[in-house]
Amino acid sequence: MRQLPASELVIAPGHAVEWRVRAVTRAGASQEPDRPLPSYNQEYHFAASAPPAGDAGEGGGDGSGERGRTDSFAVTFEIRGRLDRPALEAALLHCVRRHEALRCTFRSAAGGGVVVDVAAPEDVKLEAVDRGAVSSPAGARARVERFLSTTDTRRGPWFVMGAMIREESTTVHFACDHLVTDGTSMTVVLDDIATAYEAFSRGREPDLPAVAGFVEHAREERRRTAGVGPEDGRLDHWKGFMARNGGPFPRFPLDLGIEPGAGCRAVNATDTLLDRSGAAALEARCRSVGAGVATGALAAVGVSLRKEGGPDVYRALVPVGTRGRGRHAHSTGWFVNLLPVEFPVAAGADFAQTVGAARDASTRMVRGGRIPFVVVLRLLAPELYARPWPHAVNFVSYMDLRDVPGAAHHAERQAGAYTSIPCTNGMFLWLHRTHEGIHLNSVHVDTPPARRTKAALVGTLGRTLEAMARRGSL
Repeated sequence: MRQLPASELVIAPGHAVEWRVRAVTRAGASQEPDRPLPSYNQEYHFAASAPPAGDAGEGGGDGSGERGRTDSFAVTFEIRGRLDRPALEAALLHCVRRHEALRCTFRSAAGGGVVVDVAAPEDVKLEAVDRGAVSSPAGARARVERFLSTTDTRRGPWFVMGAMIREESTTVHFACDHLVTDGTSMTVVLDDIATAYEAFSRGREPDLPAVAGFVEHAREERRRTAGVGPEDGRLDHWKGFMARNGGPFPRFPLDLGIEPGAGCRAVNATDTLLDRSGAAALEARCRSVGAGVATGALAAVGVSLRKEGGPDVYRALVPVGTRGRGRHAHSTGWFVNLLPVEFPVAAGADFAQTVGAARDASTRMVRGGRIPFVVVLRLLAPELYARPWPHAVNFVSYMDLRDVPGAAHHAERQAGAYTSIPCTNGMFLWLHRTHEGIHLNSVHVDTPPARRTKAALVGTLGRTLEAMARRGSL
Protein backbone atom coordinates (compact mmCIF):
# COMPACT_ATOMS: atom_id res chain seq x y z
CA MET A 1 0.00 0.00 0.00
CA ARG A 2 1.83 3.06 -1.25
CA GLN A 3 1.06 6.61 -0.14
CA LEU A 4 -0.24 8.34 -3.26
CA PRO A 5 -1.71 11.71 -4.24
CA ALA A 6 -5.51 11.73 -4.17
CA SER A 7 -5.39 12.61 -7.87
CA GLU A 8 -3.99 9.13 -8.62
CA LEU A 9 -7.00 7.33 -7.19
CA VAL A 10 -8.18 4.64 -9.63
CA ILE A 11 -11.76 3.52 -9.07
CA ALA A 12 -14.30 1.68 -11.21
CA PRO A 13 -17.72 3.29 -11.64
CA GLY A 14 -20.76 2.12 -9.73
CA HIS A 15 -23.47 3.41 -7.38
CA ALA A 16 -22.17 6.11 -5.03
CA VAL A 17 -23.24 6.28 -1.38
CA GLU A 18 -21.79 8.59 1.27
CA TRP A 19 -22.00 8.64 5.06
CA ARG A 20 -21.24 11.32 7.62
CA VAL A 21 -21.14 11.19 11.40
CA ARG A 22 -24.01 12.83 13.22
CA ALA A 23 -24.13 13.23 17.00
CA VAL A 24 -26.87 14.07 19.46
CA THR A 25 -26.00 17.24 21.37
CA ARG A 26 -26.80 16.85 25.06
CA ALA A 27 -27.93 19.91 26.99
CA GLY A 28 -25.21 21.33 29.21
CA ALA A 29 -22.41 19.29 27.66
CA SER A 30 -20.36 22.40 26.89
CA GLN A 31 -20.49 23.40 30.58
CA GLU A 32 -18.85 20.24 31.87
CA PRO A 33 -15.96 21.25 34.20
CA ASP A 34 -13.74 18.46 32.93
CA ARG A 35 -14.41 19.07 29.27
CA PRO A 36 -11.55 17.78 27.10
CA LEU A 37 -8.76 19.97 25.86
CA PRO A 38 -7.22 19.50 22.41
CA SER A 39 -3.77 18.01 22.12
CA TYR A 40 -0.92 20.44 21.53
CA ASN A 41 -0.79 19.41 17.87
CA GLN A 42 -4.52 20.00 17.46
CA GLU A 43 -4.39 23.38 19.16
CA TYR A 44 -1.52 24.53 16.95
CA HIS A 45 -2.94 23.05 13.73
CA PHE A 46 -6.37 24.58 14.27
CA ALA A 47 -4.91 28.04 14.86
CA ALA A 48 -2.49 27.84 11.92
CA SER A 49 -5.26 26.64 9.56
CA ALA A 50 -7.29 29.84 9.92
CA PRO A 51 -8.00 31.80 6.74
CA PRO A 52 -5.54 34.62 6.07
CA ALA A 53 -6.18 37.85 7.96
CA GLY A 54 -8.84 39.91 6.26
CA ASP A 55 -10.88 36.97 4.98
CA ALA A 56 -14.48 36.93 6.12
CA GLY A 57 -15.02 34.92 9.26
CA GLU A 58 -13.31 31.93 10.74
CA GLY A 59 -16.07 29.38 10.37
CA GLY A 60 -16.59 28.62 14.04
CA GLY A 61 -18.75 25.62 13.15
CA ASP A 62 -21.59 27.66 11.61
CA GLY A 63 -20.59 27.13 7.99
CA SER A 64 -19.79 30.79 7.38
CA GLY A 65 -16.54 32.41 6.37
CA GLU A 66 -13.68 31.37 4.14
CA ARG A 67 -12.22 27.90 4.22
CA GLY A 68 -8.76 27.84 5.74
CA ARG A 69 -6.00 25.38 5.00
CA THR A 70 -7.25 21.79 5.16
CA ASP A 71 -5.00 18.71 4.86
CA SER A 72 -6.44 15.21 4.97
CA PHE A 73 -5.63 11.52 4.75
CA ALA A 74 -7.75 9.05 2.80
CA VAL A 75 -7.78 5.27 2.55
CA THR A 76 -9.60 2.84 0.26
CA PHE A 77 -10.11 -0.91 0.17
CA GLU A 78 -12.06 -3.40 -1.92
CA ILE A 79 -14.85 -5.77 -0.92
CA ARG A 80 -15.20 -8.68 -3.32
CA GLY A 81 -18.59 -10.06 -4.22
CA ARG A 82 -22.04 -8.56 -3.66
CA LEU A 83 -22.04 -5.98 -0.87
CA ASP A 84 -23.87 -6.63 2.39
CA ARG A 85 -24.79 -2.99 2.95
CA PRO A 86 -26.21 -3.41 6.49
CA ALA A 87 -22.95 -5.13 7.47
CA LEU A 88 -20.89 -2.28 6.00
CA GLU A 89 -22.95 0.37 7.76
CA ALA A 90 -22.64 -1.58 11.00
CA ALA A 91 -18.84 -1.73 10.50
CA LEU A 92 -18.58 2.00 9.84
CA LEU A 93 -20.66 2.85 12.92
CA HIS A 94 -18.71 0.34 15.01
CA CYS A 95 -15.46 2.08 14.05
CA VAL A 96 -16.76 5.56 14.92
CA ARG A 97 -18.10 4.40 18.25
CA ARG A 98 -14.89 2.48 19.01
CA HIS A 99 -12.52 5.41 18.38
CA GLU A 100 -12.98 8.52 20.48
CA ALA A 101 -11.02 10.71 18.05
CA LEU A 102 -13.60 10.07 15.31
CA ARG A 103 -16.38 11.35 17.59
CA CYS A 104 -14.72 14.71 18.25
CA THR A 105 -15.93 18.02 16.90
CA PHE A 106 -14.05 21.32 17.08
CA ARG A 107 -14.95 24.99 17.17
CA SER A 108 -13.28 28.31 17.82
CA ALA A 109 -13.28 29.38 21.45
CA ALA A 110 -14.68 32.78 22.31
CA GLY A 111 -11.33 34.05 23.59
CA GLY A 112 -9.26 32.27 20.96
CA GLY A 113 -8.10 28.70 20.73
CA VAL A 114 -10.23 25.64 20.07
CA VAL A 115 -13.01 23.91 21.95
CA VAL A 116 -13.39 20.12 21.68
CA ASP A 117 -16.66 18.25 22.11
CA VAL A 118 -16.70 14.46 22.27
CA ALA A 119 -19.93 12.62 21.59
CA ALA A 120 -20.64 9.51 23.62
CA PRO A 121 -20.58 6.30 21.56
CA GLU A 122 -24.33 5.79 21.99
CA ASP A 123 -25.01 9.34 20.80
CA VAL A 124 -23.52 8.96 17.33
CA LYS A 125 -25.19 7.69 14.20
CA LEU A 126 -24.44 7.67 10.49
CA GLU A 127 -26.33 9.72 7.96
CA ALA A 128 -26.37 8.18 4.48
CA VAL A 129 -26.73 10.12 1.24
CA ASP A 130 -27.43 8.24 -2.00
CA ARG A 131 -25.57 9.94 -4.85
CA GLY A 132 -26.82 7.63 -7.60
CA ALA A 133 -25.09 5.87 -10.44
CA VAL A 134 -21.72 6.98 -11.84
CA SER A 135 -21.14 5.74 -15.38
CA SER A 136 -17.44 6.26 -16.15
CA PRO A 137 -14.08 5.65 -14.46
CA ALA A 138 -13.22 9.34 -14.84
CA GLY A 139 -16.52 10.34 -13.27
CA ALA A 140 -16.05 7.88 -10.41
CA ARG A 141 -12.55 9.14 -9.68
CA ALA A 142 -13.66 12.78 -9.81
CA ARG A 143 -16.62 12.15 -7.50
CA VAL A 144 -14.64 10.20 -4.92
CA GLU A 145 -11.66 12.58 -5.04
CA ARG A 146 -14.01 15.53 -4.56
CA PHE A 147 -15.82 13.79 -1.71
CA LEU A 148 -12.59 12.86 0.07
CA SER A 149 -11.53 16.53 0.01
CA THR A 150 -14.66 17.73 1.82
CA THR A 151 -13.15 17.50 5.30
CA ASP A 152 -12.64 20.93 6.80
CA THR A 153 -10.29 21.69 9.69
CA ARG A 154 -12.21 24.72 10.92
CA ARG A 155 -15.82 23.73 10.33
CA GLY A 156 -16.05 20.00 9.78
CA PRO A 157 -16.87 17.40 8.76
CA TRP A 158 -13.71 15.82 10.12
CA PHE A 159 -14.42 12.24 9.07
CA VAL A 160 -16.32 11.18 5.94
CA MET A 161 -17.06 7.73 4.53
CA GLY A 162 -18.35 6.42 1.23
CA ALA A 163 -18.63 3.47 -1.10
CA MET A 164 -18.79 2.88 -4.83
CA ILE A 165 -21.06 -0.16 -5.06
CA ARG A 166 -21.07 -2.58 -8.00
CA GLU A 167 -22.67 -5.97 -8.64
CA GLU A 168 -19.54 -7.99 -7.85
CA SER A 169 -17.34 -5.59 -5.88
CA THR A 170 -17.36 -2.42 -3.80
CA THR A 171 -14.72 0.23 -3.17
CA VAL A 172 -14.97 1.58 0.38
CA HIS A 173 -13.33 4.97 0.88
CA PHE A 174 -12.99 7.36 3.80
CA ALA A 175 -11.05 10.47 4.71
CA CYS A 176 -10.08 12.17 7.94
CA ASP A 177 -8.86 15.69 8.51
CA HIS A 178 -5.28 15.89 9.79
CA LEU A 179 -6.61 17.73 12.84
CA VAL A 180 -7.98 14.37 14.02
CA THR A 181 -5.51 11.72 12.92
CA ASP A 182 -2.03 10.89 11.76
CA GLY A 183 -1.19 8.55 8.87
CA THR A 184 -0.82 5.45 11.00
CA SER A 185 -4.27 6.01 12.49
CA MET A 186 -5.81 5.77 9.04
CA THR A 187 -4.35 2.29 8.58
CA VAL A 188 -5.91 1.39 11.94
CA VAL A 189 -9.29 2.65 10.74
CA LEU A 190 -8.95 0.69 7.51
CA ASP A 191 -8.20 -2.55 9.34
CA ASP A 192 -11.00 -1.97 11.85
CA ILE A 193 -13.66 -1.34 9.20
CA ALA A 194 -12.54 -4.20 6.95
CA THR A 195 -12.31 -6.64 9.86
CA ALA A 196 -15.65 -5.57 11.32
CA TYR A 197 -17.34 -5.91 7.91
CA GLU A 198 -16.01 -9.41 7.48
CA ALA A 199 -17.39 -10.31 10.92
CA PHE A 200 -20.80 -8.64 10.60
CA SER A 201 -21.37 -10.10 7.12
CA ARG A 202 -20.94 -13.56 8.72
CA GLY A 203 -23.24 -12.79 11.63
CA ARG A 204 -20.43 -12.46 14.18
CA GLU A 205 -19.15 -9.68 16.42
CA PRO A 206 -15.74 -8.20 15.48
CA ASP A 207 -12.72 -9.41 17.46
CA LEU A 208 -10.40 -6.39 17.60
CA PRO A 209 -7.66 -5.29 20.03
CA ALA A 210 -8.54 -2.97 22.89
CA VAL A 211 -8.05 0.75 22.28
CA ALA A 212 -7.49 3.76 24.52
CA GLY A 213 -8.96 7.22 24.05
CA PHE A 214 -7.01 10.07 22.46
CA VAL A 215 -8.44 12.65 24.88
CA GLU A 216 -6.68 10.99 27.82
CA HIS A 217 -3.45 10.93 25.79
CA ALA A 218 -3.80 14.70 25.28
CA ARG A 219 -4.49 15.23 29.00
CA GLU A 220 -1.44 13.21 29.97
CA GLU A 221 0.70 15.17 27.53
CA ARG A 222 -0.39 18.41 29.21
CA ARG A 223 0.16 17.01 32.70
CA ARG A 224 3.72 15.99 31.82
CA THR A 225 4.60 19.46 30.55
CA ALA A 226 2.65 21.62 33.01
CA GLY A 227 5.75 22.79 34.86
CA VAL A 228 8.10 23.20 31.90
CA GLY A 229 9.69 26.63 31.59
CA PRO A 230 12.31 28.17 29.26
CA GLU A 231 15.15 27.07 31.56
CA ASP A 232 14.10 23.43 31.76
CA GLY A 233 17.00 21.09 30.94
CA ARG A 234 14.77 19.02 28.67
CA LEU A 235 14.92 21.90 26.17
CA ASP A 236 18.71 21.82 25.86
CA HIS A 237 18.69 19.74 22.68
CA TRP A 238 16.32 22.19 21.04
CA LYS A 239 18.30 25.20 22.26
CA GLY A 240 21.52 23.87 20.77
CA PHE A 241 19.82 23.09 17.48
CA MET A 242 18.18 26.50 17.29
CA ALA A 243 21.46 28.28 18.03
CA ARG A 244 23.25 26.47 15.22
CA ASN A 245 20.31 26.63 12.83
CA GLY A 246 19.21 30.21 13.53
CA GLY A 247 15.76 29.19 14.72
CA PRO A 248 13.48 26.16 15.10
CA PHE A 249 12.69 25.71 11.39
CA PRO A 250 15.58 24.41 9.23
CA ARG A 251 15.32 25.78 5.71
CA PHE A 252 14.90 23.55 2.70
CA PRO A 253 18.24 24.25 1.03
CA LEU A 254 17.39 24.05 -2.70
CA ASP A 255 15.66 26.49 -5.05
CA LEU A 256 11.86 26.31 -5.06
CA GLY A 257 11.18 29.64 -6.75
CA ILE A 258 9.06 31.06 -3.94
CA GLU A 259 9.51 33.88 -1.46
CA PRO A 260 9.60 33.08 2.28
CA GLY A 261 6.13 33.11 3.78
CA ALA A 262 4.37 32.89 0.43
CA GLY A 263 1.97 30.02 -0.27
CA CYS A 264 1.32 28.25 -3.53
CA ARG A 265 -0.75 25.45 -5.00
CA ALA A 266 0.85 22.11 -4.15
CA VAL A 267 2.07 19.35 -6.45
CA ASN A 268 1.87 15.84 -5.00
CA ALA A 269 3.63 12.82 -6.53
CA THR A 270 4.92 9.39 -5.55
CA ASP A 271 8.08 7.79 -6.95
CA THR A 272 9.51 4.33 -6.30
CA LEU A 273 13.17 4.55 -5.23
CA LEU A 274 14.08 0.92 -4.51
CA ASP A 275 12.35 -2.33 -5.39
CA ARG A 276 11.83 -5.17 -2.93
CA SER A 277 15.32 -6.64 -3.34
CA GLY A 278 16.95 -3.24 -3.15
CA ALA A 279 15.12 -2.44 0.08
CA ALA A 280 16.20 -5.76 1.58
CA ALA A 281 19.82 -5.11 0.55
CA LEU A 282 19.69 -1.62 2.08
CA GLU A 283 18.30 -3.03 5.32
CA ALA A 284 21.08 -5.63 5.53
CA ARG A 285 23.78 -3.05 4.98
CA CYS A 286 22.29 -0.64 7.52
CA ARG A 287 22.09 -3.44 10.07
CA SER A 288 25.79 -4.13 9.54
CA VAL A 289 26.57 -0.72 11.09
CA GLY A 290 23.96 -0.91 13.83
CA ALA A 291 21.29 1.15 12.09
CA GLY A 292 17.87 0.61 10.58
CA VAL A 293 16.40 1.49 7.21
CA ALA A 294 14.84 4.67 8.62
CA THR A 295 18.31 5.91 9.55
CA GLY A 296 19.75 4.88 6.20
CA ALA A 297 16.97 6.69 4.35
CA LEU A 298 17.54 9.82 6.45
CA ALA A 299 21.26 9.71 5.64
CA ALA A 300 20.47 9.24 1.94
CA VAL A 301 18.26 12.35 1.91
CA GLY A 302 21.00 14.41 3.55
CA VAL A 303 23.65 13.17 1.10
CA SER A 304 21.35 13.75 -1.88
CA LEU A 305 20.53 17.31 -0.86
CA ARG A 306 24.24 18.03 -0.48
CA LYS A 307 24.91 16.57 -3.95
CA GLU A 308 22.24 18.87 -5.37
CA GLY A 309 23.86 21.96 -3.84
CA GLY A 310 22.78 21.82 -0.21
CA PRO A 311 25.03 22.13 2.86
CA ASP A 312 27.40 19.50 4.23
CA VAL A 313 25.50 19.49 7.53
CA TYR A 314 21.99 18.11 7.22
CA ARG A 315 19.33 19.71 9.43
CA ALA A 316 15.68 18.70 9.28
CA LEU A 317 12.48 18.28 11.24
CA VAL A 318 11.40 14.66 11.61
CA PRO A 319 7.99 13.40 12.81
CA VAL A 320 8.38 10.70 15.46
CA GLY A 321 5.50 8.53 16.65
CA THR A 322 4.39 8.74 20.29
CA ARG A 323 1.71 6.00 20.36
CA GLY A 324 4.13 3.24 21.43
CA ARG A 325 3.26 -0.44 21.47
CA GLY A 326 1.00 -0.37 24.53
CA ARG A 327 -2.55 0.81 25.08
CA HIS A 328 -2.53 3.23 22.12
CA ALA A 329 -1.06 0.83 19.56
CA HIS A 330 -4.48 0.37 17.90
CA SER A 331 -5.96 3.77 18.75
CA THR A 332 -6.68 6.65 16.40
CA GLY A 333 -5.48 10.20 16.96
CA TRP A 334 -2.48 12.41 16.24
CA PHE A 335 0.31 10.52 18.02
CA VAL A 336 3.30 12.40 16.61
CA ASN A 337 5.96 14.76 17.87
CA LEU A 338 8.18 16.85 15.61
CA LEU A 339 11.89 16.72 16.43
CA PRO A 340 15.09 18.32 15.05
CA VAL A 341 17.94 16.23 13.67
CA GLU A 342 21.37 17.29 12.38
CA PHE A 343 24.45 15.40 11.26
CA PRO A 344 27.36 15.82 8.80
CA VAL A 345 27.04 14.63 5.20
CA ALA A 346 30.38 15.88 3.90
CA ALA A 347 31.68 14.67 0.55
CA GLY A 348 34.22 11.88 0.91
CA ALA A 349 32.63 10.24 3.95
CA ASP A 350 31.91 6.54 3.44
CA PHE A 351 28.74 4.59 4.18
CA ALA A 352 29.67 3.63 7.73
CA GLN A 353 30.66 7.18 8.65
CA THR A 354 27.55 8.80 7.16
CA VAL A 355 24.98 6.29 8.41
CA GLY A 356 26.76 6.15 11.77
CA ALA A 357 26.47 9.92 12.08
CA ALA A 358 22.76 9.74 11.20
CA ARG A 359 22.28 6.92 13.72
CA ASP A 360 23.95 8.85 16.54
CA ALA A 361 22.04 12.01 15.65
CA SER A 362 18.74 10.12 15.66
CA THR A 363 19.51 8.76 19.13
CA ARG A 364 20.27 12.28 20.40
CA MET A 365 17.11 13.55 18.72
CA VAL A 366 14.85 11.05 20.50
CA ARG A 367 16.54 11.43 23.89
CA GLY A 368 16.51 15.22 23.70
CA GLY A 369 13.05 15.61 22.16
CA ARG A 370 10.67 14.61 24.91
CA ILE A 371 8.96 18.01 25.03
CA PRO A 372 6.17 18.49 22.44
CA PHE A 373 7.18 20.67 19.50
CA VAL A 374 4.30 23.08 20.14
CA VAL A 375 5.49 23.67 23.72
CA VAL A 376 9.00 24.30 22.40
CA LEU A 377 7.66 26.99 20.07
CA ARG A 378 5.67 28.65 22.84
CA LEU A 379 8.67 28.79 25.14
CA LEU A 380 11.58 29.41 22.78
CA ALA A 381 10.03 31.07 19.71
CA PRO A 382 6.63 32.49 20.73
CA GLU A 383 6.58 34.83 17.74
CA LEU A 384 6.22 31.75 15.49
CA TYR A 385 3.47 30.05 17.48
CA ALA A 386 0.02 29.56 15.89
CA ARG A 387 1.24 30.73 12.50
CA PRO A 388 1.95 28.91 9.25
CA TRP A 389 5.56 27.87 8.88
CA PRO A 390 7.56 30.97 7.97
CA HIS A 391 9.51 29.52 5.03
CA ALA A 392 10.20 26.30 3.15
CA VAL A 393 11.20 23.84 5.87
CA ASN A 394 13.47 20.83 5.52
CA PHE A 395 11.03 18.09 6.53
CA VAL A 396 11.41 14.34 6.06
CA SER A 397 9.39 11.41 7.31
CA TYR A 398 9.91 7.64 7.14
CA MET A 399 7.25 5.02 7.76
CA ASP A 400 7.30 1.25 7.38
CA LEU A 401 3.82 0.35 6.18
CA ARG A 402 4.62 -3.34 6.58
CA ASP A 403 4.32 -2.90 10.36
CA VAL A 404 0.97 -1.12 10.64
CA PRO A 405 -2.18 -2.92 11.82
CA GLY A 406 -3.67 -5.02 9.02
CA ALA A 407 -0.60 -4.80 6.78
CA ALA A 408 -0.74 -8.55 6.08
CA HIS A 409 -4.13 -8.01 4.39
CA HIS A 410 -3.30 -4.92 2.33
CA ALA A 411 -2.76 -6.86 -0.91
CA GLU A 412 -5.94 -8.95 -0.71
CA ARG A 413 -7.95 -5.89 0.28
CA GLN A 414 -6.31 -3.81 -2.50
CA ALA A 415 -5.75 -1.12 0.10
CA GLY A 416 -4.62 2.36 -0.92
CA ALA A 417 -3.53 5.42 1.06
CA TYR A 418 -3.89 8.95 -0.29
CA THR A 419 -2.92 12.44 0.81
CA SER A 420 -4.67 15.70 0.04
CA ILE A 421 -2.56 18.82 0.59
CA PRO A 422 -3.92 21.64 -1.56
CA CYS A 423 -1.26 24.25 -0.84
CA THR A 424 2.19 24.59 0.68
CA ASN A 425 5.14 26.94 0.96
CA GLY A 426 7.95 24.41 0.52
CA MET A 427 8.77 20.76 -0.13
CA PHE A 428 7.90 17.84 2.13
CA LEU A 429 9.30 14.31 1.78
CA TRP A 430 7.44 11.22 3.04
CA LEU A 431 9.55 8.11 2.56
CA HIS A 432 7.69 4.88 3.12
CA ARG A 433 8.45 1.19 2.79
CA THR A 434 5.95 -1.41 1.58
CA HIS A 435 6.29 -5.08 0.70
CA GLU A 436 7.19 -3.90 -2.82
CA GLY A 437 10.04 -1.54 -1.94
CA ILE A 438 10.82 2.00 -0.77
CA HIS A 439 8.88 4.93 -2.17
CA LEU A 440 8.84 8.72 -1.86
CA ASN A 441 5.65 10.75 -1.63
CA SER A 442 6.62 14.39 -2.11
CA VAL A 443 4.60 17.58 -1.89
CA HIS A 444 6.02 20.85 -3.18
CA VAL A 445 5.02 24.25 -4.43
CA ASP A 446 3.86 24.38 -8.03
CA THR A 447 6.62 26.48 -9.60
CA PRO A 448 9.00 25.63 -12.46
CA PRO A 449 12.08 25.79 -10.18
CA ALA A 450 10.42 23.49 -7.65
CA ARG A 451 9.49 20.99 -10.35
CA ARG A 452 13.08 20.93 -11.60
CA THR A 453 14.45 20.65 -8.07
CA LYS A 454 12.11 17.77 -7.22
CA ALA A 455 12.94 15.84 -10.40
CA ALA A 456 16.68 16.20 -9.84
CA LEU A 457 16.44 15.33 -6.15
CA VAL A 458 14.38 12.19 -6.78
CA GLY A 459 16.93 10.99 -9.33
CA THR A 460 19.86 11.65 -7.02
CA LEU A 461 18.08 10.10 -4.03
CA GLY A 462 17.27 6.96 -5.98
CA ARG A 463 20.88 6.59 -7.12
CA THR A 464 22.19 7.26 -3.60
CA LEU A 465 19.94 4.61 -2.08
CA GLU A 466 20.93 2.15 -4.80
CA ALA A 467 24.60 2.81 -4.13
CA MET A 468 24.04 2.32 -0.42
CA ALA A 469 22.18 -0.93 -1.01
CA ARG A 470 24.71 -2.34 -3.50
CA ARG A 471 27.83 -1.27 -1.57
CA GLY A 472 28.75 1.48 -3.98
CA SER A 473 30.43 4.72 -2.96
CA LEU A 474 28.45 7.69 -1.74
